[in-house]
Amino acid sequence: MASADLRAELDCSICLSLYTDPVSLRCGHNFCRFCIMTVLDAQEAAGVYSCPDCREEYLERPALEKKRKIVESFLSAQPDMEENGIFCTYCTKSPVPAVRTCLQCEASFCGEHLSRHSKSSEHTLVEPTATPKERKCSTHEEVLKYYCPIDAACICVSCCVAGDHKGHDVELLDVAFEKEKEKLRKYLEQENPQKAKILTKLQNLQDRQRNIQEKASDKRKNVWKLFMDIKEQLEMAEKKALSEISRQEEKIVSQISDLIKKLEIEEDELSRKMRHVEKMCHVTDPIRLLQENDITVCGHGDDEDTGGDGGKIRSEDDLDEVLISLTLYRSMRDIVTNVTSELRLHVPDILLDEDTANRRVKISEDLKTATSTEKEQYRPKSPGMFLDYFQVLSRCGLSSGRHYWEVEWDQKGGCDIGLSYPSIERNGDESGLGLNDKSWCLDMSGAGCQVRHRSVGSPLSVDTTCPRLGVFLDYEAGRLSFYQLCDPIRHLHTFTASFSQPLHVVFCVWSGASVRIIS
Repeated sequence: MASADLRAELDCSICLSLYTDPVSLRCGHNFCRFCIMTVLDAQEAAGVYSCPDCREEYLERPALEKKRKIVESFLSAQPDMEENGIFCTYCTKSPVPAVRTCLQCEASFCGEHLSRHSKSSEHTLVEPTATPKERKCSTHEEVLKYYCPIDAACICVSCCVAGDHKGHDVELLDVAFEKEKEKLRKYLEQENPQKAKILTKLQNLQDRQRNIQEKASDKRKNVWKLFMDIKEQLEMAEKKALSEISRQEEKIVSQISDLIKKLEIEEDELSRKMRHVEKMCHVTDPIRLLQENDITVCGHGDDEDTGGDGGKIRSEDDLDEVLISLTLYRSMRDIVTNVTSELRLHVPDILLDEDTANRRVKISEDLKTATSTEKEQYRPKSPGMFLDYFQVLSRCGLSSGRHYWEVEWDQKGGCDIGLSYPSIERNGDESGLGLNDKSWCLDMSGAGCQVRHRSVGSPLSVDTTCPRLGVFLDYEAGRLSFYQLCDPIRHLHTFTASFSQPLHVVFCVWSGASVRIIS
Protein backbone atom coordinates (compact mmCIF):
# COMPACT_ATOMS: atom_id res chain seq x y z
CA MET A 1 0.00 0.00 0.00
CA ALA A 2 3.07 2.26 -0.42
CA SER A 3 1.41 4.00 -3.36
CA ALA A 4 -1.69 4.65 -1.33
CA ASP A 5 0.37 6.06 1.54
CA LEU A 6 2.29 8.37 -0.84
CA ARG A 7 -0.96 9.40 -2.49
CA ALA A 8 -2.46 10.27 0.92
CA GLU A 9 0.56 12.45 1.73
CA LEU A 10 -0.09 14.50 -1.40
CA ASP A 11 -3.60 15.51 -0.37
CA CYS A 12 -4.15 19.14 0.63
CA SER A 13 -5.38 19.28 4.27
CA ILE A 14 -7.86 22.02 3.35
CA CYS A 15 -9.61 20.62 0.22
CA LEU A 16 -8.58 16.95 0.87
CA SER A 17 -7.64 16.52 -2.81
CA LEU A 18 -4.37 16.14 -4.71
CA TYR A 19 -2.40 19.38 -4.58
CA THR A 20 -3.15 21.93 -7.30
CA ASP A 21 -0.24 24.38 -7.76
CA PRO A 22 1.24 23.35 -4.36
CA VAL A 23 2.95 25.93 -2.14
CA SER A 24 4.37 25.79 1.39
CA LEU A 25 4.50 28.08 4.41
CA ARG A 26 7.67 28.81 6.41
CA CYS A 27 6.68 26.09 8.87
CA GLY A 28 6.96 23.51 6.06
CA HIS A 29 3.31 22.52 5.62
CA ASN A 30 1.99 22.29 2.07
CA PHE A 31 -1.33 23.43 0.60
CA CYS A 32 -2.97 24.23 -2.75
CA ARG A 33 -2.19 27.83 -3.62
CA PHE A 34 -5.88 28.72 -3.98
CA CYS A 35 -6.79 27.00 -0.68
CA ILE A 36 -4.15 28.69 1.48
CA MET A 37 -4.72 32.09 -0.16
CA THR A 38 -8.44 31.80 0.67
CA VAL A 39 -7.56 31.07 4.32
CA LEU A 40 -5.05 33.94 4.50
CA ASP A 41 -7.59 36.32 2.97
CA ALA A 42 -10.08 35.36 5.67
CA GLN A 43 -7.44 35.87 8.40
CA GLU A 44 -6.44 39.28 7.03
CA ALA A 45 -9.25 41.08 8.92
CA ALA A 46 -7.83 39.84 12.25
CA GLY A 47 -4.36 41.06 11.39
CA VAL A 48 -2.77 37.74 12.46
CA TYR A 49 -2.02 34.86 10.12
CA SER A 50 -1.55 31.20 11.14
CA CYS A 51 -0.89 27.81 9.55
CA PRO A 52 -4.09 25.70 9.31
CA ASP A 53 -2.08 22.58 10.33
CA CYS A 54 0.32 23.60 13.14
CA ARG A 55 -1.26 26.97 14.05
CA GLU A 56 2.11 28.77 13.87
CA GLU A 57 1.35 32.49 13.76
CA TYR A 58 2.80 35.18 11.48
CA LEU A 59 2.61 38.91 12.16
CA GLU A 60 2.79 39.67 8.41
CA ARG A 61 1.15 37.81 5.56
CA PRO A 62 3.55 34.87 4.94
CA ALA A 63 5.27 34.38 1.60
CA LEU A 64 4.33 31.24 -0.33
CA GLU A 65 7.03 28.98 -1.75
CA LYS A 66 6.28 26.86 -4.84
CA LYS A 67 6.30 23.07 -4.30
CA ARG A 68 5.35 21.83 -7.77
CA LYS A 69 7.99 19.07 -7.71
CA ILE A 70 6.29 17.07 -4.97
CA VAL A 71 3.34 16.24 -7.25
CA GLU A 72 5.50 15.86 -10.35
CA SER A 73 7.70 13.33 -8.58
CA PHE A 74 4.63 11.31 -7.62
CA LEU A 75 3.21 11.40 -11.14
CA SER A 76 6.56 10.47 -12.70
CA ALA A 77 6.75 7.49 -10.34
CA GLN A 78 3.22 6.50 -11.40
CA PRO A 79 3.10 7.03 -15.21
CA ASP A 80 0.13 4.72 -15.68
CA MET A 81 -1.93 6.90 -13.41
CA GLU A 82 -1.16 10.00 -15.42
CA GLU A 83 -1.47 8.40 -18.86
CA ASN A 84 -4.32 5.95 -18.34
CA GLY A 85 -6.02 7.01 -15.13
CA ILE A 86 -6.71 3.32 -14.35
CA PHE A 87 -6.84 2.54 -10.65
CA CYS A 88 -7.26 -0.56 -8.54
CA THR A 89 -10.89 -1.66 -8.41
CA TYR A 90 -10.60 -2.66 -4.74
CA CYS A 91 -8.75 0.38 -3.31
CA THR A 92 -11.87 2.36 -2.51
CA LYS A 93 -10.54 4.71 0.18
CA SER A 94 -7.76 6.22 -1.90
CA PRO A 95 -7.14 5.69 -5.66
CA VAL A 96 -4.06 3.51 -6.29
CA PRO A 97 -2.79 2.92 -9.84
CA ALA A 98 -3.50 -0.54 -11.20
CA VAL A 99 -0.65 -2.78 -12.39
CA ARG A 100 -2.78 -5.46 -14.13
CA THR A 101 -6.31 -6.01 -15.40
CA CYS A 102 -8.00 -9.45 -15.38
CA LEU A 103 -10.13 -10.01 -18.46
CA GLN A 104 -12.00 -12.86 -16.80
CA CYS A 105 -12.92 -10.81 -13.70
CA GLU A 106 -13.12 -7.55 -15.67
CA ALA A 107 -11.33 -5.85 -12.77
CA SER A 108 -8.04 -4.02 -12.24
CA PHE A 109 -5.58 -4.68 -9.39
CA CYS A 110 -2.81 -2.87 -7.58
CA GLY A 111 0.26 -4.85 -6.52
CA GLU A 112 -1.16 -5.90 -3.17
CA HIS A 113 -4.59 -7.00 -4.43
CA LEU A 114 -2.99 -8.78 -7.40
CA SER A 115 -1.13 -11.07 -4.99
CA ARG A 116 -4.51 -12.28 -3.72
CA HIS A 117 -5.97 -12.78 -7.20
CA SER A 118 -6.63 -16.23 -8.66
CA LYS A 119 -3.62 -17.86 -10.35
CA SER A 120 -5.82 -19.95 -12.61
CA SER A 121 -4.88 -20.00 -16.32
CA GLU A 122 -8.45 -19.06 -17.13
CA HIS A 123 -7.79 -15.65 -15.63
CA THR A 124 -5.90 -13.71 -18.32
CA LEU A 125 -3.92 -10.78 -16.98
CA VAL A 126 -3.07 -7.87 -19.29
CA GLU A 127 -1.79 -4.30 -19.04
CA PRO A 128 -4.25 -2.08 -17.15
CA THR A 129 -7.24 -1.25 -19.34
CA ALA A 130 -10.51 0.52 -18.69
CA THR A 131 -12.35 -1.58 -21.30
CA PRO A 132 -11.72 -5.26 -20.57
CA LYS A 133 -14.90 -6.25 -22.42
CA GLU A 134 -13.30 -5.15 -25.67
CA ARG A 135 -10.68 -7.87 -25.13
CA LYS A 136 -13.37 -10.55 -25.26
CA CYS A 137 -15.22 -12.08 -28.20
CA SER A 138 -18.60 -10.40 -28.61
CA THR A 139 -20.14 -13.70 -29.78
CA HIS A 140 -18.74 -16.23 -27.32
CA GLU A 141 -17.75 -13.96 -24.40
CA GLU A 142 -14.32 -15.64 -24.41
CA VAL A 143 -10.90 -13.97 -24.25
CA LEU A 144 -9.46 -13.10 -27.66
CA LYS A 145 -6.38 -15.31 -28.10
CA TYR A 146 -5.97 -15.70 -31.87
CA TYR A 147 -5.75 -13.57 -35.00
CA CYS A 148 -7.25 -14.48 -38.37
CA PRO A 149 -5.13 -12.93 -41.19
CA ILE A 150 -7.80 -13.81 -43.78
CA ASP A 151 -10.49 -11.69 -42.13
CA ALA A 152 -8.05 -9.41 -40.23
CA ALA A 153 -9.91 -10.11 -36.98
CA CYS A 154 -9.01 -11.03 -33.41
CA ILE A 155 -10.90 -14.18 -32.41
CA CYS A 156 -11.41 -16.59 -29.51
CA VAL A 157 -10.96 -20.38 -29.35
CA SER A 158 -14.63 -21.04 -30.15
CA CYS A 159 -14.37 -18.90 -33.30
CA CYS A 160 -11.56 -21.17 -34.52
CA VAL A 161 -13.25 -24.44 -33.64
CA ALA A 162 -16.90 -23.89 -34.53
CA GLY A 163 -17.34 -20.27 -35.50
CA ASP A 164 -17.05 -18.25 -38.68
CA HIS A 165 -13.28 -18.73 -38.80
CA LYS A 166 -13.32 -22.51 -38.72
CA GLY A 167 -10.70 -23.90 -41.09
CA HIS A 168 -8.81 -20.60 -41.41
CA ASP A 169 -5.08 -20.46 -40.80
CA VAL A 170 -4.93 -18.50 -37.59
CA GLU A 171 -2.07 -17.27 -35.45
CA LEU A 172 -1.61 -16.77 -31.78
CA LEU A 173 -2.39 -13.20 -30.84
CA ASP A 174 1.16 -12.60 -29.52
CA VAL A 175 2.71 -14.01 -32.73
CA ALA A 176 0.48 -11.86 -34.94
CA PHE A 177 1.25 -8.92 -32.64
CA GLU A 178 5.01 -9.35 -33.12
CA LYS A 179 4.61 -9.78 -36.88
CA GLU A 180 2.56 -6.61 -37.10
CA LYS A 181 5.10 -4.73 -34.99
CA GLU A 182 7.85 -5.98 -37.31
CA LYS A 183 5.92 -4.62 -40.30
CA LEU A 184 5.54 -1.30 -38.53
CA ARG A 185 9.26 -1.23 -37.71
CA LYS A 186 10.11 -1.89 -41.36
CA TYR A 187 7.71 0.82 -42.39
CA LEU A 188 9.39 3.23 -40.01
CA GLU A 189 12.81 2.22 -41.37
CA GLN A 190 11.58 2.86 -44.91
CA GLU A 191 9.90 6.14 -44.08
CA ASN A 192 12.55 7.57 -41.77
CA PRO A 193 14.77 8.76 -44.66
CA GLN A 194 11.76 10.37 -46.33
CA LYS A 195 10.80 12.00 -43.05
CA ALA A 196 14.38 13.20 -42.64
CA LYS A 197 14.22 14.77 -46.11
CA ILE A 198 10.90 16.45 -45.29
CA LEU A 199 12.29 17.72 -41.99
CA THR A 200 15.37 19.05 -43.77
CA LYS A 201 13.20 20.81 -46.35
CA LEU A 202 10.95 22.11 -43.58
CA GLN A 203 13.96 23.41 -41.67
CA ASN A 204 15.33 25.05 -44.81
CA LEU A 205 11.97 26.73 -45.49
CA GLN A 206 11.71 27.89 -41.89
CA ASP A 207 15.26 29.25 -42.06
CA ARG A 208 14.44 30.95 -45.33
CA GLN A 209 11.23 32.38 -43.89
CA ARG A 210 13.10 33.70 -40.88
CA ASN A 211 15.84 35.08 -43.13
CA ILE A 212 13.28 36.87 -45.34
CA GLN A 213 11.56 38.32 -42.28
CA GLU A 214 14.90 39.54 -40.90
CA LYS A 215 15.85 41.05 -44.27
CA ALA A 216 12.43 42.70 -44.58
CA SER A 217 12.83 44.13 -41.08
CA ASP A 218 16.29 45.48 -41.95
CA LYS A 219 14.95 46.93 -45.20
CA ARG A 220 12.12 48.67 -43.35
CA LYS A 221 14.67 50.23 -40.99
CA ASN A 222 16.87 51.29 -43.92
CA VAL A 223 13.93 52.79 -45.83
CA TRP A 224 12.74 54.59 -42.69
CA LYS A 225 16.24 56.03 -42.14
CA LEU A 226 16.52 56.99 -45.82
CA PHE A 227 13.24 58.90 -45.73
CA MET A 228 14.18 60.56 -42.46
CA ASP A 229 17.39 61.76 -44.15
CA ILE A 230 15.42 62.91 -47.21
CA LYS A 231 12.99 64.83 -44.99
CA GLU A 232 15.90 66.47 -43.19
CA GLN A 233 17.53 67.40 -46.51
CA LEU A 234 14.21 68.70 -47.86
CA GLU A 235 13.81 70.87 -44.79
CA MET A 236 17.33 72.22 -45.33
CA ALA A 237 16.56 72.82 -49.03
CA GLU A 238 13.36 74.63 -48.05
CA LYS A 239 15.27 76.81 -45.57
CA LYS A 240 17.90 77.64 -48.22
CA ALA A 241 15.30 78.63 -50.81
CA LEU A 242 13.25 80.66 -48.33
CA SER A 243 16.42 82.26 -46.97
CA GLU A 244 17.46 83.29 -50.49
CA ILE A 245 14.01 84.77 -51.16
CA SER A 246 14.16 86.66 -47.85
CA ARG A 247 17.70 87.89 -48.58
CA GLN A 248 16.69 89.23 -51.99
CA GLU A 249 13.49 90.71 -50.56
CA GLU A 250 15.37 92.47 -47.75
CA LYS A 251 18.00 93.86 -50.14
CA ILE A 252 15.56 95.18 -52.74
CA VAL A 253 13.04 96.47 -50.18
CA SER A 254 15.90 98.30 -48.42
CA GLN A 255 16.92 99.92 -51.71
CA ILE A 256 13.34 100.91 -52.45
CA SER A 257 12.97 102.33 -48.93
CA ASP A 258 16.05 104.49 -49.46
CA LEU A 259 14.63 105.76 -52.75
CA ILE A 260 11.27 106.46 -51.10
CA LYS A 261 12.95 108.51 -48.37
CA LYS A 262 15.00 110.39 -50.95
CA LEU A 263 11.94 111.14 -53.08
CA GLU A 264 9.95 112.21 -50.02
CA ILE A 265 12.70 114.74 -49.17
CA GLU A 266 12.75 115.94 -52.77
CA GLU A 267 8.96 116.19 -52.79
CA ASP A 268 9.02 118.30 -49.59
CA GLU A 269 11.67 120.65 -51.01
CA LEU A 270 9.81 120.95 -54.28
CA SER A 271 6.54 121.70 -52.48
CA ARG A 272 8.28 124.44 -50.47
CA LYS A 273 9.65 126.02 -53.67
CA MET A 274 6.27 125.74 -55.41
CA ARG A 275 4.54 127.50 -52.51
CA HIS A 276 7.12 130.30 -52.69
CA VAL A 277 6.69 130.62 -56.45
CA GLU A 278 2.92 130.66 -56.08
CA LYS A 279 3.26 133.46 -53.51
CA MET A 280 5.57 135.44 -55.78
CA CYS A 281 3.07 135.06 -58.61
CA HIS A 282 0.71 137.27 -56.63
CA VAL A 283 3.26 140.07 -56.12
CA THR A 284 2.33 143.23 -58.06
CA ASP A 285 5.51 145.22 -57.48
CA PRO A 286 8.02 144.44 -60.27
CA ILE A 287 11.04 145.55 -58.21
CA ARG A 288 10.08 143.32 -55.31
CA LEU A 289 9.47 140.33 -57.58
CA LEU A 290 12.81 140.70 -59.30
CA GLN A 291 14.76 141.30 -56.10
CA GLU A 292 13.14 138.68 -53.82
CA ASN A 293 12.80 135.76 -56.26
CA ASP A 294 15.76 133.38 -55.70
CA ILE A 295 14.38 130.33 -57.56
CA THR A 296 15.81 129.25 -60.88
CA VAL A 297 13.13 127.60 -62.96
CA CYS A 298 14.47 124.41 -64.56
CA GLY A 299 13.11 122.38 -67.46
CA HIS A 300 11.48 119.00 -66.90
CA GLY A 301 14.32 117.26 -68.67
CA ASP A 302 16.77 118.17 -65.91
CA ASP A 303 16.67 115.30 -63.37
CA GLU A 304 19.80 116.11 -61.45
CA ASP A 305 17.87 116.68 -58.24
CA THR A 306 16.37 113.14 -58.38
CA GLY A 307 19.54 111.36 -59.20
CA GLY A 308 18.74 110.94 -62.88
CA ASP A 309 16.35 108.02 -62.55
CA GLY A 310 13.22 109.80 -61.40
CA GLY A 311 12.92 107.29 -58.56
CA LYS A 312 12.24 104.39 -60.97
CA ILE A 313 13.26 100.78 -60.07
CA ARG A 314 15.37 99.05 -62.70
CA SER A 315 14.33 95.55 -63.83
CA GLU A 316 17.61 94.10 -62.49
CA ASP A 317 16.53 95.20 -59.04
CA ASP A 318 13.57 92.74 -59.15
CA LEU A 319 13.63 89.26 -57.50
CA ASP A 320 16.20 87.01 -59.19
CA GLU A 321 13.93 84.03 -59.89
CA VAL A 322 16.69 82.21 -61.75
CA LEU A 323 18.91 82.33 -58.67
CA ILE A 324 16.07 80.99 -56.52
CA SER A 325 15.43 78.19 -59.02
CA LEU A 326 19.14 77.30 -59.12
CA THR A 327 19.22 77.14 -55.33
CA LEU A 328 16.30 74.70 -55.38
CA TYR A 329 17.73 72.72 -58.28
CA ARG A 330 21.11 72.22 -56.61
CA SER A 331 19.45 71.12 -53.37
CA MET A 332 17.17 68.64 -55.17
CA ARG A 333 20.10 67.36 -57.22
CA ASP A 334 22.11 66.77 -54.05
CA ILE A 335 19.19 64.86 -52.52
CA VAL A 336 18.88 62.64 -55.61
CA THR A 337 22.65 62.08 -55.60
CA ASN A 338 22.56 61.08 -51.94
CA VAL A 339 19.63 58.71 -52.50
CA THR A 340 21.25 56.96 -55.47
CA SER A 341 24.47 56.70 -53.49
CA GLU A 342 22.61 55.23 -50.51
CA LEU A 343 20.87 52.72 -52.78
CA ARG A 344 24.20 51.96 -54.49
CA LEU A 345 22.65 52.64 -57.88
CA HIS A 346 24.28 54.36 -60.82
CA VAL A 347 22.13 55.84 -63.57
CA PRO A 348 24.35 55.80 -66.66
CA ASP A 349 24.05 58.32 -69.47
CA ILE A 350 23.44 55.88 -72.32
CA LEU A 351 23.98 57.07 -75.90
CA LEU A 352 23.39 54.96 -79.00
CA ASP A 353 26.26 54.33 -81.42
CA GLU A 354 25.18 55.25 -84.96
CA ASP A 355 28.15 53.34 -86.43
CA THR A 356 26.59 50.05 -85.20
CA ALA A 357 23.02 50.82 -86.32
CA ASN A 358 21.49 48.90 -89.19
CA ARG A 359 20.62 51.22 -92.08
CA ARG A 360 16.93 50.53 -91.48
CA VAL A 361 17.27 51.98 -87.97
CA LYS A 362 17.00 55.77 -87.52
CA ILE A 363 18.84 57.28 -84.56
CA SER A 364 17.59 60.56 -83.03
CA GLU A 365 19.85 63.61 -82.78
CA ASP A 366 20.23 63.20 -79.02
CA LEU A 367 21.27 59.54 -79.60
CA LYS A 368 18.52 58.32 -77.25
CA THR A 369 15.88 56.91 -79.63
CA ALA A 370 15.99 54.09 -82.17
CA THR A 371 13.19 53.80 -84.76
CA SER A 372 12.78 51.25 -87.52
CA THR A 373 12.13 52.72 -91.00
CA GLU A 374 11.26 51.32 -94.39
CA LYS A 375 13.73 53.67 -96.03
CA GLU A 376 17.41 52.96 -95.47
CA GLN A 377 19.42 55.66 -93.72
CA TYR A 378 22.52 56.83 -95.49
CA ARG A 379 25.53 55.85 -93.42
CA PRO A 380 28.96 54.74 -94.52
CA LYS A 381 29.46 51.05 -93.86
CA SER A 382 31.56 50.33 -90.77
CA PRO A 383 32.92 47.07 -89.31
CA GLY A 384 30.58 47.35 -86.34
CA MET A 385 27.34 47.83 -88.33
CA PHE A 386 24.55 45.25 -87.96
CA LEU A 387 23.68 43.96 -91.41
CA ASP A 388 20.81 41.48 -90.99
CA TYR A 389 18.94 42.57 -87.88
CA PHE A 390 17.52 46.06 -87.21
CA GLN A 391 19.75 46.56 -84.19
CA VAL A 392 21.97 49.17 -82.57
CA LEU A 393 24.47 49.09 -79.68
CA SER A 394 25.21 51.78 -77.11
CA ARG A 395 28.49 53.64 -77.31
CA CYS A 396 29.85 52.71 -73.89
CA GLY A 397 29.82 49.38 -72.07
CA LEU A 398 29.23 48.60 -68.41
CA SER A 399 31.92 46.43 -66.84
CA SER A 400 31.30 46.84 -63.08
CA GLY A 401 28.84 48.15 -60.52
CA ARG A 402 25.07 48.34 -60.14
CA HIS A 403 23.21 50.28 -62.83
CA TYR A 404 19.60 51.20 -63.51
CA TRP A 405 17.96 52.91 -66.48
CA GLU A 406 14.53 53.13 -68.08
CA VAL A 407 13.33 52.68 -71.64
CA GLU A 408 9.99 53.38 -73.29
CA TRP A 409 8.46 51.49 -76.20
CA ASP A 410 5.93 53.33 -78.38
CA GLN A 411 3.78 50.15 -78.53
CA LYS A 412 4.02 50.04 -82.32
CA GLY A 413 5.47 47.01 -84.08
CA GLY A 414 7.86 45.10 -81.88
CA CYS A 415 11.17 45.56 -80.14
CA ASP A 416 13.90 43.70 -78.27
CA ILE A 417 15.51 45.38 -75.29
CA GLY A 418 18.62 43.91 -73.73
CA LEU A 419 22.36 43.77 -73.21
CA SER A 420 25.13 42.30 -75.32
CA TYR A 421 28.86 41.79 -75.38
CA PRO A 422 30.62 43.97 -78.00
CA SER A 423 31.87 40.73 -79.61
CA ILE A 424 28.37 39.81 -80.83
CA GLU A 425 28.27 38.89 -84.52
CA ARG A 426 27.24 41.67 -86.91
CA ASN A 427 25.64 39.48 -89.58
CA GLY A 428 24.14 36.01 -89.86
CA ASP A 429 21.58 34.17 -87.75
CA GLU A 430 23.64 34.42 -84.56
CA SER A 431 23.83 38.20 -84.76
CA GLY A 432 20.22 38.52 -83.52
CA LEU A 433 19.63 39.71 -79.97
CA GLY A 434 19.11 36.71 -77.67
CA LEU A 435 19.97 34.21 -80.41
CA ASN A 436 23.47 33.52 -79.03
CA ASP A 437 25.42 33.18 -75.79
CA LYS A 438 26.56 36.81 -75.93
CA SER A 439 23.25 38.60 -75.46
CA TRP A 440 20.18 38.64 -73.19
CA CYS A 441 16.90 40.31 -74.11
CA LEU A 442 13.25 41.04 -73.42
CA ASP A 443 11.14 40.68 -76.58
CA MET A 444 8.07 42.97 -76.63
CA SER A 445 5.28 42.99 -79.20
CA GLY A 446 1.53 43.34 -79.40
CA ALA A 447 1.24 39.55 -79.62
CA GLY A 448 2.98 38.96 -76.31
CA CYS A 449 6.27 39.03 -74.50
CA GLN A 450 9.16 36.66 -73.90
CA VAL A 451 12.73 36.62 -72.60
CA ARG A 452 15.43 35.05 -74.73
CA HIS A 453 19.05 33.83 -74.43
CA ARG A 454 20.95 31.23 -76.50
CA SER A 455 17.87 31.08 -78.81
CA VAL A 456 15.76 29.75 -75.92
CA GLY A 457 12.63 31.81 -75.27
CA SER A 458 10.37 31.79 -72.23
CA PRO A 459 6.94 33.49 -72.51
CA LEU A 460 5.92 36.10 -69.94
CA SER A 461 2.60 37.61 -68.95
CA VAL A 462 2.96 41.36 -69.51
CA ASP A 463 0.53 44.28 -69.48
CA THR A 464 1.22 45.74 -72.94
CA THR A 465 -0.64 48.94 -71.99
CA CYS A 466 2.31 49.86 -69.76
CA PRO A 467 5.10 50.76 -72.20
CA ARG A 468 7.82 51.91 -69.78
CA LEU A 469 10.36 49.36 -68.56
CA GLY A 470 13.15 49.44 -65.99
CA VAL A 471 16.43 47.58 -66.48
CA PHE A 472 18.73 46.73 -63.57
CA LEU A 473 22.26 45.33 -63.92
CA ASP A 474 24.47 44.11 -61.09
CA TYR A 475 27.61 43.18 -62.98
CA GLU A 476 29.56 41.53 -60.16
CA ALA A 477 26.52 39.56 -58.95
CA GLY A 478 25.77 38.47 -62.53
CA ARG A 479 22.20 39.68 -62.42
CA LEU A 480 20.18 41.33 -65.21
CA SER A 481 16.57 42.13 -64.32
CA PHE A 482 13.63 43.64 -66.21
CA TYR A 483 10.74 45.47 -64.53
CA GLN A 484 7.46 46.84 -65.82
CA LEU A 485 6.97 50.32 -64.40
CA CYS A 486 3.23 50.14 -63.76
CA ASP A 487 1.70 50.77 -60.33
CA PRO A 488 2.84 48.80 -58.45
CA ILE A 489 6.15 48.06 -60.21
CA ARG A 490 6.19 44.46 -61.44
CA HIS A 491 9.23 42.18 -61.76
CA LEU A 492 9.25 40.43 -65.13
CA HIS A 493 12.40 38.31 -65.26
CA THR A 494 15.97 38.02 -64.00
CA PHE A 495 18.86 36.51 -65.96
CA THR A 496 21.82 35.16 -63.98
CA ALA A 497 25.23 34.75 -65.59
CA SER A 498 28.95 35.18 -64.98
CA PHE A 499 29.66 38.19 -67.18
CA SER A 500 33.12 38.21 -68.77
CA GLN A 501 33.00 41.25 -71.08
CA PRO A 502 31.62 44.80 -70.92
CA LEU A 503 27.89 44.88 -71.53
CA HIS A 504 26.37 47.30 -74.05
CA VAL A 505 22.72 48.29 -74.23
CA VAL A 506 21.21 46.98 -77.45
CA PHE A 507 17.88 47.61 -79.18
CA CYS A 508 16.25 45.70 -82.01
CA VAL A 509 13.22 47.41 -83.63
CA TRP A 510 10.93 46.34 -86.45
CA SER A 511 7.62 47.15 -88.11
CA GLY A 512 7.86 50.86 -87.35
CA ALA A 513 8.62 50.41 -83.65
CA SER A 514 10.48 53.03 -81.66
CA VAL A 515 12.36 52.67 -78.34
CA ARG A 516 13.73 55.54 -76.28
CA ILE A 517 16.20 55.69 -73.40
CA ILE A 518 14.71 57.82 -70.64
CA SER A 519 17.33 60.14 -69.14
